[in-house]
Amino acid sequence: MITLEIPSSALVVLVGAAGAGKSTFAREHFRATEILSSDFFRGMASDDESEQEATADAFELLHLALEKRLRRGKLCVVDATNVRAEHRARLIEQARRFARPAVAIVLEMPDEVCIERAASRATRTVRAEVILQQLAELKRDFAGANEGFSEVFRLKPADHIEIRRT
Repeated sequence: MITLEIPSSALVVLVGAAGAGKSTFAREHFRATEILSSDFFRGMASDDESEQEATADAFELLHLALEKRLRRGKLCVVDATNVRAEHRARLIEQARRFARPAVAIVLEMPDEVCIERAASRATRTVRAEVILQQLAELKRDFAGANEGFSEVFRLKPADHIEIRRT
């Protein structure tokens, strides 16, 4: 059992390709009110979580909700791929603005697992080439603590996790 100690007012940034299990992990370990999901906000903006044309509006809503929760000192879990350094930098900047720690949880799944899971979804399917691009970006660009995260947890498929709030 691996215990992750997470400050109760932290920004938790889930990082991983489509199909890595970020949403499942979030639902298993955090309250629904703590999870800020890009898919959820895409659905809020367009009534369809898979509507990619609503992505800009979805992230505008996500960042607004994040700001409000960080201001109040609430735990925030951003459930999006977050494979691009510039997206993580924007999240870290929001946490800094409110003097909140930023923690990354990287879900390191094998390529074939991500591709298989994404292909088996009834909705929100993601093409294999998109997933491979996300994985390549993550491997190439993720600097972890050097980006401003106070803690970086890298999780493997077999890891059993417990979250302890500090």
